Formats: sequence, C-alpha cells, structure tokens
Amino acid sequence: MTRATKVEPRSGYRLYVEFSDGVAGVIDLADRLFGPVFAPLRDESLFKQVSLDQFGVPCWPTGADLAPDAIHQKLRKQLETQSHAL
Repeated sequence: MTRATKVEPRSGYRLYVEFSDGVAGVIDLADRLFGPVFAPLRDESLFKQVSLDQFGVPCWPTGADLAPDAIHQKLRKQLETQSHAL
C-alpha cells in the first residue's frame, strides 16, 4: 500500500506531499478550508502544524485530516498532465 512519507506546509494553504512510490507534489487546499472541521485551519499558524500520523495520514492537532489515497490520485493526475504537456 502506498503511504504518504512526507508532508510540508506551503504558503497559500498548500501542502507538499511525498508518497512511498515516488509520487509527490503540491496540493492547494485554499478553497477547501470550510466547515467546522477545516475552517480553523484558515489560521496559518495552525495550518502549518500539519504532520503525518502513524498511518501516513496528513493531520492537524485540531483533529482535521485528509485522505491520503485521494491526495495520491490527484497528484498522480497532475504528474500525468504535466508529462503529456511536454
């Protein structure tokens, strides 16, 4: 199973995520930080506290987390699009 192995916060509510199979890239969460779980992450100091739990899930101290399989799929599609653009 592919796991997230690295996560780093970036400016503009973006995350750099690397996976064990080499897929890596930046996802933009700016338009997804709403609702009771994710709205608190609009505080950039809180957003920057992202980490990976023991299962490779990007998460925050507030209890918010992201599905790594969805991130992997999105990044893989981004890489395929970039490859075809060349």
